[in-house]
Amino acid sequence: MADRTQYPHQVQVHPSSRYEGGMATLLPSKGPSTSQILAVVTLVPVGGILLGLTGLTLLGTIVGLAVATPVFLLFSPVLVPAAITVALAVAGFLTSGAFGLTGLSSLSWIVNYFKQGRTTMEQLDYTKRRIQERAAEAAAQVGQKTKEAGQAIQSKAQETKESART
Repeated sequence: MADRTQYPHQVQVHPSSRYEGGMATLLPSKGPSTSQILAVVTLVPVGGILLGLTGLTLLGTIVGLAVATPVFLLFSPVLVPAAITVALAVAGFLTSGAFGLTGLSSLSWIVNYFKQGRTTMEQLDYTKRRIQERAAEAAAQVGQKTKEAGQAIQSKAQETKESART
C-alpha cells in the first residue's frame, strides 16, 4: 500500500505553440499579396453593382405588385374562371393520355398472352407439377440428412459405450 503512494502519477503538457494574445493574432504577420489586392479591387465593385441591382429588382417587384393588385381585383371575375378552365383542360389532356397508354399496354399484354398459346389450366398444371417435383426433391434431401445424422449419433453412442467398458 505504501508503494502506491510513493510514486504519484504526473502529467506533463508541452504546448506546441505559444499564445501571443492581443491584436497581433488578428492581423497577418505580413502584408497582403498582389493577387489578394487584385481580387479585392475587382470583387468589391462587382459586389456593389450586384447589390444595387438586387435593390432595384426588389423595388420594381413591389411597385409592380402595387399596380397589378387592383387590376387583378377588377378582372378576377374573368381571370379565376379562365384559370380554372385552363387547369381542367390540361388535366383532361393528361388523363386522356394516361388512359390511352393504359389501353395500349392492356392490348399488348392480351396479344402476347394469346401468342404464347397456353391456357390458364395448362399453366396451373405445369406449376403444380413443378412444385410437386421440388417438394419430392426436398423430402429426399431431408430424409438423407436425417439418415446420416442418425448414423452419426449411433456411431458416437457405440464409441462412448466402448470407451466406458475400457
